[in-house]
Amino acid sequence: APTQSWQPLFANTIAQVEDGTIPMSRIDDAVTRILRVKARAGIFDRPSPEKRAYSGKMELIGHPEHRAVAREAVRKSLVLLKNNNVLPINPSSNILVAGDAADNIGKQSGGWTITWQGTNNTNADFPGGSSIYSGIADSVNAAGGKVTLSVDGSFDASAGNKPDVAIVVFGEEPYAEGVGDRPSVEYQPGNKTDLALLKSLQDQGIPVVSIFISGRAMWVNPELNASDAFVAAWLPGSEGVGVADVIMANADGSVNYDFHGKLSYSWPKSPDQVVNRGDENYAPLLPYGFGLTYGAEEVLAAQLDELNIDTSANASNMVYNRSVVSPWNLALVSNGQAASVMSNTLVLPSVQYRTFDRNVQEDSFQLTFNGTGTGAVLFNAPKAVNLSGVANNKALSMWVNLVTRPTGVVNVGINCENDSNCASNVNISPALNAIGVDAWSQVSVATSCFTQAGVDLSTITNAFSLSSAANVNIILSEIGYTDMTDNTITCQ
Repeated sequence: APTQSWQPLFANTIAQVEDGTIPMSRIDDAVTRILRVKARAGIFDRPSPEKRAYSGKMELIGHPEHRAVAREAVRKSLVLLKNNNVLPINPSSNILVAGDAADNIGKQSGGWTITWQGTNNTNADFPGGSSIYSGIADSVNAAGGKVTLSVDGSFDASAGNKPDVAIVVFGEEPYAEGVGDRPSVEYQPGNKTDLALLKSLQDQGIPVVSIFISGRAMWVNPELNASDAFVAAWLPGSEGVGVADVIMANADGSVNYDFHGKLSYSWPKSPDQVVNRGDENYAPLLPYGFGLTYGAEEVLAAQLDELNIDTSANASNMVYNRSVVSPWNLALVSNGQAASVMSNTLVLPSVQYRTFDRNVQEDSFQLTFNGTGTGAVLFNAPKAVNLSGVANNKALSMWVNLVTRPTGVVNVGINCENDSNCASNVNISPALNAIGVDAWSQVSVATSCFTQAGVDLSTITNAFSLSSAANVNIILSEIGYTDMTDNTITCQ
């Protein structure tokens, strides 16, 4: 439940005990059960936490023995779904490592990591941790091979520099609880950027090894077809080096560690398949308990059915939906100085940010502009995104809750990368002043407002910004590109 809900719950409980709605015997029973569990656990017989054996021994955090156990867990949890004699990789090879999860400990750790959703973490937030790429690099460098990290898969194509193999590490963005809900189990429906990367490497005749990061089994038939080997790595956490232990061979080409992992969930054969072992007519792509080892016979067909199912309805044009939607990144700007939003609060001289609970925990955010300068919130992408599909009869929409009305102009804008003039802002202050205070209302701006001003929707680097130099306190939720409504600002 939203975090504010404990306050009325507490007040209502006290009131209902005092008026007899909740008898004291019910309170006594609840408290007794809590105390009984603590007594059975021996909590009352133990010293206080500060007096326990390892209390305050900060040097034990990240102890080598603990990390060794975590690394072993990574090795043993990897599940090999496909291997056309590509793995293990000889570390003396010329290896390209690609994908946005390759050198990203936060992404390989998933939700409930440092922050609730596990988002906006950097490798620096994991002291002593290792990314999957760093483990591969250690192995290759020790053997005298060559390793290149290139998120987008580009490489120097001059003579002799073509990679012997490409390792592509990709997968789900971190999530927790309801933020991870989805209408199907298809990976990247309607916007298969990772599949495009796999195919681009495959088309160049480079063997492709896919390392798939996810918290669940997903429909990835197209990605399997575009891979020569495919490993379900789940969420390996801070010991990404454990992945390299298994996929990289010893210097002499022999197996370092074999695969031991087996599927704890049946792997789906279609985007809409809800499959569980024991079901009548049980027919997954790969069954519960499946997992190849080195030398095992291949099970998957050379070309899996990609079904040609129209899943465009599942594609998202959202920028913010309970959390920031990939590939966008959230930042605040104050008087021209930008700062990434890495936690649930951020205070800059002219604008403040904090998360807010609308329907569920932290599904919205509140912006307070103090009028001392121009402040803004931005949703940027590391590289241009093609949004040309929202050019016709669509609008940039947001749900807003005004805490205070604006004392001046509030602009909504987007930017593209073509040139310095590829940006446009629309003043939404009249629309904000037409809605009620302390109530949720939808405000939207037709995308034609931006294209008429010269914005190229095929090369968007900033999908949404809201800026103001005035005083205004506003809460935002559900930001994205949607159908137009009767109240959409059309700039006519």
